[in-house]
Amino acid sequence: MTILRMVLVGVVLVAGPGCSGAGGGGGAADVGDPALRRELLEMQAADQAERASEPPEGWDDAVRTERLAEIIDEHGWPTRELVGSDGATAAWVIAQHSDLDVAFQEQAVELMREAVEAGQADASELAYLEDRVALNRGRPQIYGTQIGCVDGRAEPARLAEPDRVDQLRAEVGLEPLADYLAELEPACAAEAGG
Repeated sequence: MTILRMVLVGVVLVAGPGCSGAGGGGGAADVGDPALRRELLEMQAADQAERASEPPEGWDDAVRTERLAEIIDEHGWPTRELVGSDGATAAWVIAQHSDLDVAFQEQAVELMREAVEAGQADASELAYLEDRVALNRGRPQIYGTQIGCVDGRAEPARLAEPDRVDQLRAEVGLEPLADYLAELEPACAAEAGG
């Protein structure tokens, strides 16, 4: 199973959760640290640009991971209040792509979970990160957010509770798994040459 490139690139741009989530606003005037917001948005833009290149080259995920870790050490999780909804989403994208440091991703999950409980981060974004960490640790995913292409079809990586996945997805604001897979089918068909 190849990881669907659209999921890596498009999780925010195409099929993205929470990009305009409630609370905190997205503009610099609405945030506690506009300079930090700008930095996170620039980091996200670089992340997405690297993933959109054909073929992808020179990914700086380790550099962005290190910088996000420094930000977290100084500020805690970048919340909507601190950096706006778009800045918080940018922090999540960077954590999501920090696969070279799964221990850091696990730390991010814990901090994001606290932020979600406080209404300062997006629950659907947390679900993506929780699934990513689960797969990186060799465990089944909970929400079915991590998708691969198999013979031109979008298929979720192993699920912990396949019979409850739609209920679990709904609890965090994600569409039913079948709808999500249908959105990704064209990219899988194209990858397979169909």
